[in-house]
Amino acid sequence: MPTKKEYIHLRGIRQNNLKGFDLDLPIGQLTVVTGLSGAGKSSLVFETLHAEGQRRYVETFSPYTRQFMELLDRPKVDGVENIRPSIAIQQSNTVKTSRSTVGTITELADYFKVWFANVATLYDPANGESITDDNPQSAWKELLEVKKDQSVMIAFPVNKPQNLKWSEVLKPLSSQGYTRVVYKNKVIRLEDLKPPTSLSNISVIQDRVTIEKSKRSRTLEALQTAFNFGQGRLLVYDTDGQLFKEFIQGLQSTETGEIFRPAAPAMFSFNSPIGACEECRGFGRVI
Repeated sequence: MPTKKEYIHLRGIRQNNLKGFDLDLPIGQLTVVTGLSGAGKSSLVFETLHAEGQRRYVETFSPYTRQFMELLDRPKVDGVENIRPSIAIQQSNTVKTSRSTVGTITELADYFKVWFANVATLYDPANGESITDDNPQSAWKELLEVKKDQSVMIAFPVNKPQNLKWSEVLKPLSSQGYTRVVYKNKVIRLEDLKPPTSLSNISVIQDRVTIEKSKRSRTLEALQTAFNFGQGRLLVYDTDGQLFKEFIQGLQSTETGEIFRPAAPAMFSFNSPIGACEECRGFGRVI
């Protein structure tokens, strides 16, 4: 016996020449409607199923928005249950070019480009790991999931310019109130730090906090400040000085430092220079 979760239930379909029959359509499967000309295929698919799905979807919008949308008539049917919003692709006479595909003619490619741009995941070519664009809110969310009720140290990296000495770099940090750094997986006081000239960077501790919901504001403030002073990079350490994770604002490789552009619909279009194949220029074959 079909359940409401698995089927769309149509009862008493009387649209045009349809004679009041019942139909259960499985969800998540490809269903093909065939028959002789005039048998009522379009009446069932477009004027009943699609019309009711679009009508209920449009009803979720405000009256102001609905006035700009195409409204379909209510189909002649006794009842429809578990209906889904729908997209109808109908036959039409359209201009075809040598660059036309099924996706462009039906305009499905436009939907897929936007969809892919929103769900795409970037992977680092250097190590195969996923790259995410972090921010204080996303870092807080991950810390709350993994480090809840645990103490962590939020720090930011400081790089030493080649033309300066470490003493010249550390003095301004001390004047700003910073007192501790992480050096060789140990927490030491800034005044006791004697880094070698060959050392290129250190991690300055911005704050030590316990990850709990009551400390959300303080943690977000520390994360934002660390991002600012770390020029888009911050590090989270356990209290024993072991690195938990590095967060990076922007799509940047943690291994090579290469910066990548965010996903955009044009990257998934063969008609765009950004997304077209470099060899065939999106034409599909090399002339």
